[in-house]
Amino acid sequence: MTQAISLSQLLRKSGHQVGAVLVGKNPNRQIPAFFYEKIEAPVRTFESPDFVMDKKNQGIHMLRSILANLRKLKTFSASIRRIDESVKEVEPEVIINFYDLLTGLYYLRKKPGIPLITIGHQYLLLHPDFIFPKGRWIDKKLLVFNTWFSGKYAVKQLALSFSKLPDAENKKIKVVPPLLRDEVKNMQPQKRDFLLGYMLNIGYAEEIAAWHAEHREVKLEFFWDNNKAEEITQVNENFHIHRINDRKFLEYMAGCKAFSSTAGFESICEAMYLNKPVMMVPTAGHYEQQCNALDASRAGAGIATNQFNLSTLLDYIENYKFDHQSYKKWADSSETIFLEELTNIM
Repeated sequence: MTQAISLSQLLRKSGHQVGAVLVGKNPNRQIPAFFYEKIEAPVRTFESPDFVMDKKNQGIHMLRSILANLRKLKTFSASIRRIDESVKEVEPEVIINFYDLLTGLYYLRKKPGIPLITIGHQYLLLHPDFIFPKGRWIDKKLLVFNTWFSGKYAVKQLALSFSKLPDAENKKIKVVPPLLRDEVKNMQPQKRDFLLGYMLNIGYAEEIAAWHAEHREVKLEFFWDNNKAEEITQVNENFHIHRINDRKFLEYMAGCKAFSSTAGFESICEAMYLNKPVMMVPTAGHYEQQCNALDASRAGAGIATNQFNLSTLLDYIENYKFDHQSYKKWADSSETIFLEELTNIM
């Protein structure tokens, strides 16, 4: 969603119009209020596939996820009809897909005849130079297939990358910088005495609280996607968990001395732009996040671990070395590169 906000800012600034935004939703995730406020275009929702969490509510149960989504095929068929109705109403010149599987199914079934461009870090998986984590062969095949199919009907696949890479021999794949919001680029970084964190799944709160019980002197400000929680949950005097809020999150990002997160692409890019050391903890069972963590480590963002042991991050801060200027130059080139790729479609 933050990528879509960034792109809409860029397009409007350059005189283009975003006719509508279609967002896949599911009962387990709430579309945050900031998205409706910042996207500045009509938002329409449809139900889309999602993962099923494990019993600890930390990781992904892949088999249960596949079975749960197969049982909802009729629902997803209705979603494709809703997408088709919206496209016919808006009559766009171009459709941009941020890695939603149903868009591939929509093009397969409805054949709208409108140029499609796909955007996502996932398309870097199709690049011959991408390095995958070892093992998890089945997960790798499923992820690569999903990526291939979501972009099968695209005229271009814009592969967001932490660092500059040559374009693939497959001319459809273009390596492009991350899409960062204007708010990120306008932040003034500081180094205050607290660690910032984001947990994708609320089950990690217990693990982090157990670590902090033995390190109460360390100040922690964490964010989570928990719409049932209070605005701020105070675990103790030095550990607070905030409901996700984009402006507040960026302010804390600018001020923290280091950042720890489940390995989502956008927040890592924001931390890199603000020159913050990063510790990534890929969500259990989430192979894509393992790929993100390995790729970000390769680019110099930070380190990857399998648990929220923040002592590891505190030790890493002293040894953090990152070519921030090269990354910033790469990220700041996004406006020129994206306008070139989106306006020269064929």
